[in-house]
Amino acid sequence: MKKAALVILMAGTTVIAGCGSSGDASEPLVIGGKPWTEQYILPHILGQYIEANSEYAVEYEDGLGEVAILTPALEQGDIDMYVEYTGTGLKDVLKEESVPGQSSEEVLEIVRAGYEETLDATWLEPLGFENGYTLAYSKDSGYDAETYSELAEISKSEDMRFGAPHPFYERQGDGFDDLVATYPFEFSATESFDPAIMYEAVQSGEVDVIPAFTTDSRIELFDLETTEDDLSFFPKYDAVPVVRMETLEEYPELEEVLSGLAGQISEEEMLAMNSRVDVDQEVASDVAREFLIEKGLIEE
Repeated sequence: MKKAALVILMAGTTVIAGCGSSGDASEPLVIGGKPWTEQYILPHILGQYIEANSEYAVEYEDGLGEVAILTPALEQGDIDMYVEYTGTGLKDVLKEESVPGQSSEEVLEIVRAGYEETLDATWLEPLGFENGYTLAYSKDSGYDAETYSELAEISKSEDMRFGAPHPFYERQGDGFDDLVATYPFEFSATESFDPAIMYEAVQSGEVDVIPAFTTDSRIELFDLETTEDDLSFFPKYDAVPVVRMETLEEYPELEEVLSGLAGQISEEEMLAMNSRVDVDQEVASDVAREFLIEKGLIEE
């Protein structure tokens, strides 16, 4: 059930959002998000595009929580959709093992089938960019590595320290233990950091390498060098709208409307939007709107 406490003003009448199974498509669609920059922008890209191209109203639960909160919220109908990453759905939700070299299409097919079977939700078409992992180091480090393999070779002769969020050390299949089993890293020490702190830690020299996110503007902000996962260790992390099946039934035009966003956001465009919020201190909803207008997806 959608949160009964949500109260909206629509057509001059106060409407209390009730159960999502009522079949009343005049209720607003509730779009959730995770509590970090990119996930504050993406709900507004979806929501503003939906409102501009349909009669549906939208409400936001951006910053609601990470996948452990968003998944049950989606399943229970507290939210109708949010943008998830295919590798996260594969590993963190479905608990499936990734296979090195799996294509984006293969991973999407697995998570789509798994969510439809277990969560009564589905994955629509990818938005066009991947927010995956990259091992990053400071440009002042003196390292010269373009790939994980080259960085691993350097670790054999350098005092190289690794820093990551605590959950990265506990992940199975694509966490720290499997990373060093795949690539011959010889780190002298490992440290745990909050994701928001690890970029500063590598810039300041507290650690030497971190698992950064490819669309995170702090890579540029902190002048970091990134490397390529040349053995395809990490699964694909393509950004895709995930929607409740019941919602698609109640809002019959929704899937077709959202198909207009398929392939519309490049990694460079997402990185630039993140930078406008993180570095230029612009408002996420404004950045989303300006992006949609510039792309010709909505009218000014």
